[in-house]
Amino acid sequence: MNIKSNTKSNTKIIVGFALAVGVLLLTAAASFWSIRGLSVQTRNVEHTYQVLQEAETITAVLKDAQAGTRGYLLTGDTVYLRPYSMATGQLPAALERVQALTVDNPDQRARLDSLRGLVEQEFRILRPLTEIKKAMSQSAMQTLLDTDRQTLRQVRLLYARIKTSELALLAQRSALQDVFEKATPIVVLVSAVLAVLIVVWLVIKVVKELEDNRRLQSELAEVNAQVSRRIAQIRKLAEQVVQGDYTVKITDDAEDNLGGLAASLNHMTQTLEGSFSALEKRNRELDQFAYVASHDLKAPLRGVTTIVKWIEDELAAELSPQLRTYLDQMKGRLARLEDLINGLLAYARVGRTAQSREAVNVQQLLTAVADLVVPPDFTLRIGPDMPTFETDRLSLQQVFTNLLSNAVKYHQRGAGQLEVKCQDIGRCYEFRVQDDGPGIAPEYHQKIFLLFQTLRDRHTAESTGIGLSIVQKIINEQQGTIRVESAVGQGAGFIFTWPK
Repeated sequence: MNIKSNTKSNTKIIVGFALAVGVLLLTAAASFWSIRGLSVQTRNVEHTYQVLQEAETITAVLKDAQAGTRGYLLTGDTVYLRPYSMATGQLPAALERVQALTVDNPDQRARLDSLRGLVEQEFRILRPLTEIKKAMSQSAMQTLLDTDRQTLRQVRLLYARIKTSELALLAQRSALQDVFEKATPIVVLVSAVLAVLIVVWLVIKVVKELEDNRRLQSELAEVNAQVSRRIAQIRKLAEQVVQGDYTVKITDDAEDNLGGLAASLNHMTQTLEGSFSALEKRNRELDQFAYVASHDLKAPLRGVTTIVKWIEDELAAELSPQLRTYLDQMKGRLARLEDLINGLLAYARVGRTAQSREAVNVQQLLTAVADLVVPPDFTLRIGPDMPTFETDRLSLQQVFTNLLSNAVKYHQRGAGQLEVKCQDIGRCYEFRVQDDGPGIAPEYHQKIFLLFQTLRDRHTAESTGIGLSIVQKIINEQQGTIRVESAVGQGAGFIFTWPK
């Protein structure tokens, strides 16, 4: 949810920035267009004024040249020819300038071509008049003066047309200039206002998104804290269930997935409490039955054994060989039955007696067990890494006793080699009891740990099938594990773990 919210906020901010940039670009383009239009129209107005000024200059200079020539004719003073002399140098250049200014206006170019012709015609008229030394009749002079007046009149008319056309352009361009002069500040102002509004809007949106994010983060933190607390309750319940406490319950009435899980776990613990209570009761009853039955069976067994001994002692002379064979078989069956009863009693006692924890030196413990159950013709090698740690000595001693005695009992080949190793695997020590006997086929690796299961003939007195069951029950009581690694003809290795 947090990632989706951040993505949504980032998208909004990016869109806002893009919109702001877009509007700013549009307003900048509008401002540029308005300012550029104003500049163009200003140049056009200035251009029109230049055309008018140049056309007026041509007309004025030509008029001054005519007036100066007439003054020269009246007075004979050459000072009056100065305007004419100046006109001969100014008018061609003025005509060139005005034609360059009207290069984009065909109508004005035509008028200026006519004006040029009239100016040249005027110079052709005025030139002879300026040469007073030449003989000229009064009539010829009058004709030139009349022609000069007509030419100047045409120049004025043509100038009036040029001026009228340019004034019309001036009015049009001035109007556009006014429009742009009025529009440009408005466009710039509107652009600035829009930019400010967009920036303000964007800032408000960003601040709002940040506030929403902070609020959402706070809500998420609170939800995470609640979820962590509820998960901690569930974890605590699981740990207590693992330790065997099935009365624990979770107080979580929320109608969500965790609340449903809490309700299911509460129901599970209630069910487990009832099931394990019933199972513990049955186990106690079964252990009590095995203990009582085994204990009560010993009395008649001793009686039968005593009677057989009396028969052998008191009627020894009267016993036939066949009868002695029957009595030997009976003693063997009675001995096996006694071993079974003793095994049942030992199995029933596992977990019933209080455990006494003390420091145990495993090296010394194995040496003591070997003196009891390993014959002299067997060799026992004890690994160098045997630990010393706090544990129940009697339970560990019983495990090693049963495993070593089984290795000797089922060896079948006389003298043998036995070996005990140990390694530290963290919370536990792992012990390995290895022999070089006949081995055990893989299909019997699980069967040998079952009660009364044996791989030897049931008529063999020492084969009760209880020893490994007792070992497994003791190790299970210590929360350890046991397994066998073996194959036919390769000996057997019993590996068990013992908590530190």
